[in-house]
Amino acid sequence: MTRDLESARRFYSAVLGWTFRDTRLGERLLLAFRDGAPVAGLGALAEDLSLPAAWTPYFAVDDADVSASRVRERGATVAVGPLSFGTGRAVLAADPAGAVFGLWQGRVLKNWRVGRGTAPAWLELRTRDAFASAIFYGEVLDWAGEPPGSCVVAYEHDRVVLRHGSDTVARISGGAVDEDPDPNVRPRWHIHFRVPDLEAAVEAATSAGGSTASPVEASSAARWVTLRDPEGALFTVLAPRE
Repeated sequence: MTRDLESARRFYSAVLGWTFRDTRLGERLLLAFRDGAPVAGLGALAEDLSLPAAWTPYFAVDDADVSASRVRERGATVAVGPLSFGTGRAVLAADPAGAVFGLWQGRVLKNWRVGRGTAPAWLELRTRDAFASAIFYGEVLDWAGEPPGSCVVAYEHDRVVLRHGSDTVARISGGAVDEDPDPNVRPRWHIHFRVPDLEAAVEAATSAGGSTASPVEASSAARWVTLRDPEGALFTVLAPRE
């Protein structure tokens, strides 16, 4: 969600190579594509909402009302909705630690999910208590439930890891601090987008008015860095390690 849709379109086109299409939901929502396949959405924030520009993950649910009730029952906040939105119904919420997320009931793209193809590489929640957060989201979203296709939750290397089939789709790590002024340290969801060249993405971001918000991190298979767009929204770019 952004306050300047056209500026965001130019920035993410330059940094991530995305192209954009209008949607049937009107001029306030754009769908981003990479190599002809959908990646994410850009929406214009309503003027009466005092929310910062930010990337927010939306989790598919069968019933938005039931899931919103589960959120409230567990001491968390439903900020917006459930409300009708195009082909479905949406909810904007915050978990007990303050991390913002969304719920979506309705049509979803076939075979599109985190960890596959052009979709985000993975989601990461940095929060105070990883186990408490895993329980909260597990109960709200029915992770590790009985329905076919449910996710598997495991504890690995001091993190809670969520897998769908063979794909790692989310990680939850603890240690975030509510009052820290650095948004990378406060409880929040981080979205990781794939890029072919990390340095090229960083250079494009800084040339387009963005900035780096973390040092480059690495694993045996990949390197990544958190970037800040011109409006302050944080996102992470991830490239394969040569």
